[in-house]
Amino acid sequence: MDAATLEMVLTAYDETYQDARGGGHSEAVAHAEGLTAAAMLLAAVTGTEDAAARAEIDRIDVKARLAA
Repeated sequence: MDAATLEMVLTAYDETYQDARGGGHSEAVAHAEGLTAAAMLLAAVTGTEDAAARAEIDRIDVKARLAA
């Protein structure tokens, strides 16, 4: 994944996570929603199948990258 795509994926996760938390959802639910948004964006941008995009999102550990 190139740097621009990674930045978009991290932004999609973070914005969705923050919106979910702001809407009163638990951290676990917000995290799950963020992962889904990031995977959907990756699939759309790269044309990757949904399952492969989700696996890639899980592999890069977006939560840890944002914490760094």
